[in-house]
Amino acid sequence: MLHVLRARGDMTIGALLTTINRDANRVAMHGVRVDLVEAQAAALELPLWQVPIPSPCSNEEYERAMGNAVRRACAEGFTDIAFADLFLQDVRRYREERLQGSGLTPLFPLFGADTRALAQEMIGAGLRARITCVDPRAIDRRFAGREYDATLLAELPSSADPCGERGEFHTFAYHGPMFRQPIAIDTGPTVEREGFVFTDLTRSA
Repeated sequence: MLHVLRARGDMTIGALLTTINRDANRVAMHGVRVDLVEAQAAALELPLWQVPIPSPCSNEEYERAMGNAVRRACAEGFTDIAFADLFLQDVRRYREERLQGSGLTPLFPLFGADTRALAQEMIGAGLRARITCVDPRAIDRRFAGREYDATLLAELPSSADPCGERGEFHTFAYHGPMFRQPIAIDTGPTVEREGFVFTDLTRSA
């Protein structure tokens, strides 16, 4: 999404925004360590806004934390917020409803894209990413820790979205045309926790 927005050239991108599990100090759901996300932001040459949330996190707590981030963005002069949602109408509608009247306009630059074509385009353009989290109810746990590449796409079951839009898997991108330089990573152990399979990634020494 960031690469697409930069290529359009009709707006200035001012920051990245992500929720962080404040107890584990990792990105919520993805399980990615904060220092890796900070390395991403540095390679993208953008400031990173971290929104800490508890785990478990109620919808009320999530909306309060995000509401504070939205108010900060408006106070700092931001006018738009972009999401990488691809086709889930209920998710898009939720974001639109929550942001109505907030001062921020939600943008969905990838919405409606053919996700198989998008996955192939991203990989063909040089995106490098690793699977950090798998929902074993959707795809086999053996995909955890794998490289997100053409081989993996070919092995995914037909029921799985190639971009993981239904939560089949989550990734960490460490190289691509949007990065100033690649992020060196090591693949650590894989564990099952709360019904999901996580592979721990760390920065290479």
